[in-house]
Amino acid sequence: MREQYYDKLLNIQTTGEQAGFNDSLHYHRYEVTPYSALEQLFNNYQLKKSDHLVDFGCGKGRLNFFLHHRFQATVTGIEMNEIFFEKAIKNRSEYLKIHKDIASKINFFCCLAQDYKVDNLDNRFYFFNPFSIPIFMSVVKNILISMENSPREVDLILYYPSEDYIYFLEYQTPFELFEEISLNKRDQNERFLIYRSKY
Repeated sequence: MREQYYDKLLNIQTTGEQAGFNDSLHYHRYEVTPYSALEQLFNNYQLKKSDHLVDFGCGKGRLNFFLHHRFQATVTGIEMNEIFFEKAIKNRSEYLKIHKDIASKINFFCCLAQDYKVDNLDNRFYFFNPFSIPIFMSVVKNILISMENSPREVDLILYYPSEDYIYFLEYQTPFELFEEISLNKRDQNERFLIYRSKY
């Protein structure tokens, strides 16, 4: 029920069938974060209007529109699948019909995650286990380089975090676990982990 409610409220379409599998083993099948999970996360973890969040593997842009609507933060979606990217762009057009004069706060790029040039203002990054650990490592490296160039506090938000992601962050990066938000007592993997680092 929440799925239809929020899509209607935001004037977007993010429910329905998801397009197949990727040819590469490095990129995982796209799955949308349920609105109910987003509600729980952002009831416990707040964004500011000044935050710039990047969603890697954004699909049709659900998280981006939800966050802009709730916090008015600047949001960027990175999507390698051209079909999803086109749907995100269409959703952006529909969303902008009811949210005037904020086009610069919602952006989408069709590219590989590791090719995205991290902006010096980007300070929140969202991952729903979108790709293999080598690509995740490359993306985090890009984030750390950006932090060296422009020192700031950065959070990485992981949904259904893989053990590989966790091990890498805790033993090979300056990121430290800041907060854990569990969603399901029966499924301990259904949780958000938020890692934070300051430069």
